[in-house]
Amino acid sequence: MRESQDFQSFAANYRERFPDDILDLPARLADGQDVAAIVEALALQGRAPMLACASVPGSDWPLVTNVFASRQRIARLFGVGVEDLHAEYQRRANAPVDPVFVNDGAVAEVVTEGEAVDLSALPMIRHFDSDRGPYVTNAIIVASDPETSIANLSYHRSMRHAQSALATSLHSRGHLWRMYQTAREAGRPLPVAMVIGAHPLFMLAASARVAFGTDERAVAGGLMQAPLEMIATPRHGIGVPANAEFVLEGHLDPEAHVAEGPFGEFSGYSSDRSTNTLFHVTAMMRKRAPWLVDVVGGATDEHLNLARLPREAEMLEKLKARFPSVTGLHYPTSGTHFHCYVRIRQTRPGEARQVMLGLLGWDPYLKTVIAVDDDIDVTQDSQVLWALATHFQPHRDMFTVDGLPGSPLDPSSTADGTTSRLALDATRGPDFHGIRAVLDAGARDRAQALLRGLAGARP
Repeated sequence: MRESQDFQSFAANYRERFPDDILDLPARLADGQDVAAIVEALALQGRAPMLACASVPGSDWPLVTNVFASRQRIARLFGVGVEDLHAEYQRRANAPVDPVFVNDGAVAEVVTEGEAVDLSALPMIRHFDSDRGPYVTNAIIVASDPETSIANLSYHRSMRHAQSALATSLHSRGHLWRMYQTAREAGRPLPVAMVIGAHPLFMLAASARVAFGTDERAVAGGLMQAPLEMIATPRHGIGVPANAEFVLEGHLDPEAHVAEGPFGEFSGYSSDRSTNTLFHVTAMMRKRAPWLVDVVGGATDEHLNLARLPREAEMLEKLKARFPSVTGLHYPTSGTHFHCYVRIRQTRPGEARQVMLGLLGWDPYLKTVIAVDDDIDVTQDSQVLWALATHFQPHRDMFTVDGLPGSPLDPSSTADGTTSRLALDATRGPDFHGIRAVLDAGARDRAQALLRGLAGARP
């Protein structure tokens, strides 16, 4: 039987299988910021459960968030262990399945059009005190090429501007921006739809790293291993997930420049860098009883994982194809999207430098890459920093490259958006003579057994 592509069905199934990985908050929260504060407090405890909030100011419906904060939870979506997540993601993403239109879907249970559209009914919360106001953080814009019907999916923070308009920020180097500029040059608005809440694999597909002209809805089908079921929006016929929670249809204004931001971005700073784009909403579709599927903003694991998992998977595949000695790669939360650790079983002098040059050239967000040996766990900052402390000599093991395009949301980047990049070789190198202190595996097992026994003996 084909698995449901509905978020609420996914959540119910996940709760049944992994009840301890969902934290229910039945009491009404006092403020939308409490959502981000709870996630922060849990992260400090080393916990990352999916949150189910019964009542939050800013929403007339339940809110679910922190879905992507756990790599283990994402791996469960793919039916694999965390160690196989990158390979499985790439295997599915590289086997796209074309979407299909269906006759009806739950998102069309309630449809409002024209002057009846009132975005005060659209749920959104304020995540940080420094935000300009309440935001939709899980806003996936679908823009379909009018000639080919190939669609682009991308995330764009969005806030209420008027009764039937949102202020949003596009990515000035992204595919949607390219489509928007083409429409502007032709003197016409760009028809779009905005999906707010859909199956987690559709949400991951919207972060996919693909070439311009690739339809991420087919990538979603690949991740789901089944065609994405779509219905057409009322006016422009844009294909959107049939069982989404909310869909807005309308167009991006080619001329308007509206106030938007600051907003808590992945860098950990509230950014007011914005394209200040106006989205006129001409139709609103939703389920009869929708949920607000939220994404926690800021430098949180949820926000970062959505973008870095596809990036890690793509970079690892590229590197291993060119450098078989690469055995692992990780973008740490501590480095937002700007740092990467790469693990390598080096076979010749200078190979780590080659690998780091490849990474710095392929990923425009990266500012710092640290290369380590194969016995270092790149998912642990402490191990990478230990390798840096004991293997690295600044006068010989680092190099920089400057004047390269960087992230426009990097608060340290220059006015023209360029940045410098740093590579640190923390591998041992051919002339390293240290012998690592290690414990016998049996001693570790005995220690664990002894500690378990002591814990069990406590009153």
